[in-house]
Amino acid sequence: MGRRYSHIVFGPQALARQDRAGSVVAYGADLESPDDGPQEITDREVRLLTAVFQFHLASMTPQGWPYIQYRSGPPGFLHHLGGNRFGFPDFPGNQQFVSVGNIEADDRVALFVADLPRRTRIKVFARARVVDAADDPDLATTLRHIDGREIATRVERCVTLAVEAFDWNCSRSLIPQYTTEMIADRTAPYVARITELQDENERLRAELAALRGEPGR
Repeated sequence: MGRRYSHIVFGPQALARQDRAGSVVAYGADLESPDDGPQEITDREVRLLTAVFQFHLASMTPQGWPYIQYRSGPPGFLHHLGGNRFGFPDFPGNQQFVSVGNIEADDRVALFVADLPRRTRIKVFARARVVDAADDPDLATTLRHIDGREIATRVERCVTLAVEAFDWNCSRSLIPQYTTEMIADRTAPYVARITELQDENERLRAELAALRGEPGR
């Protein structure tokens, strides 16, 4: 855990409870040193963030309430733009613009990202910026392409994220979940083998029937 994360999330009340529980030794010690700025992004964070097809994005309403929105796209729709910067395309939606409006008023956001099949999750704090596609067509073009393929849905705007802090969580209470595509991919060899055995079984039955002089089936 980096120091910036601890400085962001551990307030006096949390620290008081940690002190009573004895866990302050593990967590509060990070606060003994001053906040030394954004945590450094490593290949581990990049690999997870750029492979997901979904995450939850929390922004702050003008009234001070957290607003959580589900974001999704093809695997890889969250792009690494270099350093601690990431970005994702914003597609046409219900035209409420709650998250967009919140970000334009207060750029602080939080992401909860989970790779459920692998039981891995990370919490991310970042500064977000909304860019209309018409104002930066090059960025929009970059974000709509994944591994040489182009997303068919029109990109209305782009959201960039400058990561300030992150924390990897334990996997203890994560229940693995799989998409239909994941299940199909993992079971394909077994389905192929079952089909092969069924064909072989039919062939052997036909051969046995021929040896017995039975009418063709």
